[in-house]
Amino acid sequence: MTDRNPPAVPDQVDYATVHTDIIALLESARSAAARSVNALMTASYWEIGRRIVEFEQRGQDRATYGEALIERLSADLSARFGRGFSKQNLWQMRAFHLAWPARHIAQTLPAKSYVVPILQTPSGQSPYLSALAQAFPLPWSAYVRLLSVKSEHARSFYETETLRCRWSVRQLDRQVNSQFYERTALSTNKAAMLEKGEVAEPTDAITPEQAIKDPFVLEFLNLKDEYSETDLENALIQHLADFLLELGDDFAFVGRQRRLRIDDSWFRVDLLFFHRRLKCLLVIDLKVGKFGYADAGQMHLYLNYAREHWMKPGENPPVGLILCAEKGAAEAHYSLEGLPNKILAAEYQTMLPDEKLLAEELDKTRRELEARRITRIGDGEGDI
Repeated sequence: MTDRNPPAVPDQVDYATVHTDIIALLESARSAAARSVNALMTASYWEIGRRIVEFEQRGQDRATYGEALIERLSADLSARFGRGFSKQNLWQMRAFHLAWPARHIAQTLPAKSYVVPILQTPSGQSPYLSALAQAFPLPWSAYVRLLSVKSEHARSFYETETLRCRWSVRQLDRQVNSQFYERTALSTNKAAMLEKGEVAEPTDAITPEQAIKDPFVLEFLNLKDEYSETDLENALIQHLADFLLELGDDFAFVGRQRRLRIDDSWFRVDLLFFHRRLKCLLVIDLKVGKFGYADAGQMHLYLNYAREHWMKPGENPPVGLILCAEKGAAEAHYSLEGLPNKILAAEYQTMLPDEKLLAEELDKTRRELEARRITRIGDGEGDI
């Protein structure tokens, strides 16, 4: 029987308009939420820095007093709130307060909002922090990046331009690295330089999801530590971890996606194992794409950090392994920098899995996962 009154089909042009408007509304809401979280977090960090500085001023030997305070605070706050309160983070909060002093903040706030810092009302709201957040329109990551700019004039310039041009943290980082302030100051056509600085590159843009996944925001909100890794890469990492454990009981799994922070940058080690017989850490970096010369330098960075911060007394220096597989070609590279002697280096090469075997296993797994993904798409289940 034919339905005499079929459901009306929206006009395509009208639907496209509504669809576009809703998407724009949601993207705007997400961006606003990310900015709100960042502003409150930044205000809290500035306040923490203020309290650290004021407490230090009571001590006789400020340097020793400050170090002891930071160390104790880091231990106590980490136990209570989890990550985000390492000694390095607390030192940055202290430096943040000193770089943006109270007199500077007071100029940006309503007269009464800064006088009495009422941190919490019976309703749980914090009018003081809400008011203080108005003084920090940039994300915390931007202020961390600005802290590395030693010149106060340059730091103020980059802060102003970031606000004026709406630079992302990536764009700010690129401009600082290119010495945009110095080049503008020396230029005979400063207006043209400033106009050029407004132009963003494709790699500068970030999505609201990426903004909310900023490591600082994750730590502040105690959110699950998730990143925008592809399902394919996650599956490859997990499979490789299982594969190495199957090779024997010499491999002890330490962790995956292990984060480390160097200066103002965050890095992640894909896999971290400990080899019991060799008594050393094995750092594995997985490259879904083609191996590049910069990957070797990054591995050296990981190993130097692991040797200083992760290696325990009595252990041998860590060894690194870079794996990649693409279009049937595979490259594996052991990074042996810093090993005690050639004999131990040879022992590493003998006892660790064969590079070719690991690369072939990686390539095999990649092809199987790709085939599974294509099958699911063909069956209408969507991407994995």
